[in-house]
Amino acid sequence: MLTVQKFGGSSLADAEKIHRCAEICRREKEKGRDVVMVVSAMGDTTDELLALAYTVSAAPSARELDALLSTGECVSAALAAIALESMGCPARSLSGWQSGVFTDAVHGSARIETLTAARIRSLLAQGTIPVITGYQGIDSFGDVTTLGRGGSDTTAVALAAALCADNCDIYTDVAGVYTADPRLVPEARPLETIDVRDMLRLSYSGAQVLHASSLELALERSVDLRVREVSGSCADLSGSEGGTSVRVLQEKDRKPLAGLALEGGTVTLVGRDACAGFERVLSGLRENGIRVLHSACLRDSVSVEVERDDALRALRALHKILFE
Repeated sequence: MLTVQKFGGSSLADAEKIHRCAEICRREKEKGRDVVMVVSAMGDTTDELLALAYTVSAAPSARELDALLSTGECVSAALAAIALESMGCPARSLSGWQSGVFTDAVHGSARIETLTAARIRSLLAQGTIPVITGYQGIDSFGDVTTLGRGGSDTTAVALAAALCADNCDIYTDVAGVYTADPRLVPEARPLETIDVRDMLRLSYSGAQVLHASSLELALERSVDLRVREVSGSCADLSGSEGGTSVRVLQEKDRKPLAGLALEGGTVTLVGRDACAGFERVLSGLRENGIRVLHSACLRDSVSVEVERDDALRALRALHKILFE
């Protein structure tokens, strides 16, 4: 079996957290599975590098920005490989171009065109864990490119598809996908499963747990994902999967109401029967004294725009009405 495990920047923010992520991969390897580790840049490194570029120039070129920003993932990959080797687990860090990630030439938002992964396969055959830099690749001119927001998730999904992986785990700082962002709605409920198309609609509408580009690719390449929490995985030695499974479900298995997302002043409800709850959404907001500026009922989703100052209150009110 082969597992792709991706770790975001907040999960790699310091040496202790890097060791924690490496330990998850080591445990997976101990189960007799091949493991590919995909990493983002540590913490806020990308933002810090971007700010640094603009202290040097008011208008840095897109090519040089990609060359600069891609170094963040290289640092993470090397440190994660060092951590794995300190645990007695053979590992090798590889940049996007060393991994065979070939993209178009759109700097800052490149799209993966081909992924050869020959060197990754060679390392796996040797029993070594490849630690791959997410977010980056190389174009036909030999220039480094970056994939834009959520690029490391996209790298992980692309690798899972190219390698025919059995699992693609996306590790984050929350325990999975919830009915709403638990940082905004403390009463939000974790979901055991969600249809990838519903997750994609939530992502388009402001949900940040998975980025739209990775979900589009997962849907296109039929890659099943699992969103898991780093700290929960480290604490759990039972072998339980945990987290949220994100995959294509049969229509009858899709949730009637999957979740809520907030972006700006717009709250969006997603689910198989979301439109059936349209009047319930509007009346619920009226009862809470929240004025609706605009509303729309599209396929499997309902969106309502309110004053920005009322947006968080609207999100919490609708969650209470619909999910509690």
